[in-house]
Amino acid sequence: MTQYLPTFTFPGITPRVVFGPGTLAQTGEEVARLGASRALVLTTPPQAEDGAALAARLGDVAAGTFSEAAMHTPVDVTARALAAFDAAGADCVVSLGGGSTVGLGKAIATRRGIPHVAVPTTYAGSEMTDILGETENGEKTTRRDPSIRPQTVIYDVELTLGLPVEMSVKSALNAAAHAVEALYAPDANPITSLMSVEALKVIRDALPVLVDAPRDVDARARLQYGAWLCSTALGYVAMSLHHKLAHVIGGSFDMPHADTHAILLPHTAGFNAAGTDLLQPVADLFGGSVGGGLWDLAKRSGAPLRLADLGLSEADLDRAAQIALKNKYQNPRSFDEGDIRNLLQAAWEGTRPAT
Repeated sequence: MTQYLPTFTFPGITPRVVFGPGTLAQTGEEVARLGASRALVLTTPPQAEDGAALAARLGDVAAGTFSEAAMHTPVDVTARALAAFDAAGADCVVSLGGGSTVGLGKAIATRRGIPHVAVPTTYAGSEMTDILGETENGEKTTRRDPSIRPQTVIYDVELTLGLPVEMSVKSALNAAAHAVEALYAPDANPITSLMSVEALKVIRDALPVLVDAPRDVDARARLQYGAWLCSTALGYVAMSLHHKLAHVIGGSFDMPHADTHAILLPHTAGFNAAGTDLLQPVADLFGGSVGGGLWDLAKRSGAPLRLADLGLSEADLDRAAQIALKNKYQNPRSFDEGDIRNLLQAAWEGTRPAT
């Protein structure tokens, strides 16, 4: 009997990607290619000097800098950034940094309808997506829109060489979460699935090398490549249980973004692996156990394993489980509040998943 691939829609891949060592030097060219001439350079406070250096390199193309990007993209920070953008007479943004800075760039770009050049310096993997998560009054909301996606992403491996190992590990596992979730997304397609499996293989192999040799350029470049694949895959599929829980824990309890993803991933993946065969490629990559294999990689790499260590109290788990069920979303395995509560308990304690 003839078997056919399932019907699927693949919209094509954007944004434009400039990948390779030294590509930061092309930022001005990319701004001009987008028809812009006055870029506001965005960073977090710790990267303010890097932002100033990039602005100096851009010369007249730089309209100024804004160095207050913060985790979970608080709307009050965005309001200040918009005021700075307007006051500078800017017509585009350049975000230099991790997910916090890229998120701020997205928030400005979608509100002003202007181009965004993202220059990621971590492996968080939000730069290729049309997803924006914002926090206000203790709650994180997420939306998707084509205007959120940057127009150009510049991946310069030289910008990652000084990224501390601990942050590198957490960031890479954050990216891995995108790939895992893309595999069981209801709108997954063969291209995003291929990219996801390739990304997980790259991260599995490169992360231990990086831990032992933090300035290994090849390992850094491979992780950056993996992050690009992860981000691209997530940018074209729906999010499910993992990202919902990560947004609840991060946005509602002000927990660090990458840490939360890294800790939750083995547990959300293991939970869903028990209800679908779509994660079999992950099991094949990680010794037969999806959750257990991802947990082993996290432990071997020195990643955080317990939500308790982030300062989340056990009493918070009840509220987190309730919030996670507020809005419906698709997931390959059905669940109720008790299932979520048990999953969060395991992540809070840091126990190794069985599946």
